[in-house]
Amino acid sequence: MLQYSHMKTNIIDGKKIADDILNRLKPEVALLHTKSTDPKLVVVMVGEHKPSQTYIKKKQEASEKVGIEFALHKFPANIEKNKLIAEIKKIQKKENPSGLIIQLPLPEPLYTPEVLNAVDPSIDVDCLTSENIGRLVMNTGFLLPPTPYAVKRILKNIDVGIKGKNICIIGAGALVGKPLSIILSNKEATVTLCHKETKDIKKKCLESDIIITAVGKKDLLRGNMVKKGTVVIDTGIYFENKKMYGDVNFAEVSKKASHITPVPGGVGPITVALLLKNVITCAKRKI
Repeated sequence: MLQYSHMKTNIIDGKKIADDILNRLKPEVALLHTKSTDPKLVVVMVGEHKPSQTYIKKKQEASEKVGIEFALHKFPANIEKNKLIAEIKKIQKKENPSGLIIQLPLPEPLYTPEVLNAVDPSIDVDCLTSENIGRLVMNTGFLLPPTPYAVKRILKNIDVGIKGKNICIIGAGALVGKPLSIILSNKEATVTLCHKETKDIKKKCLESDIIITAVGKKDLLRGNMVKKGTVVIDTGIYFENKKMYGDVNFAEVSKKASHITPVPGGVGPITVALLLKNVITCAKRKI
């Protein structure tokens, strides 16, 4: 476990945390095999979004590492919404997966709750169906969305309690910001959720014990926005000249933060590992 130090910032090693999760999943997968259950993750990809191809490859590699079967179904960007919904339902029936995800982002017109709700909630390992988001709000769910789950796991790993903390989340998207604000509120944190219309984000950040970014904009969080000793978790991803960046100006913020996640090598690997943990949870529930 990482210890707080006044001398230096602790850089959170996401790969180490992820490897630990994956190593614990291996025996669980082996046990499921003995019960004639073969956990399987199916990914549906629409279009040719380059970063998505990279993420899917990482999901496939991690699946193979722990013994989870993996299948990818690709569709052209111009597929009609109703046709895509029909295909998703067909895949679920034919392949009987333990987990199915629609790789986001979808080409704009297709990004609708109808497409996401075509996924059976019992195998919705990204936790994006209306039913599973409802369970999240009511605190009755059996799954957590992988990236918010990764943030929760990091805070546990570095022994930072959530209860009573002032937490600022920058970015109110459906994948990270919104569900994370619910999860942390359920744990009795005081959560400020910032979006593009939020006034004076700097002031809100300076009042926070924990800052989580989820935008995908380089240098969004600068050193002068962070007080000393803050925990900073960067879930943002931004590509520039084939190089990956997060939302946080790491050089500046790491001088102030008590703990910080790098990009790459921070939240990303943990997200993939916890996605697979969700696949195994769904596989167990099917037995």
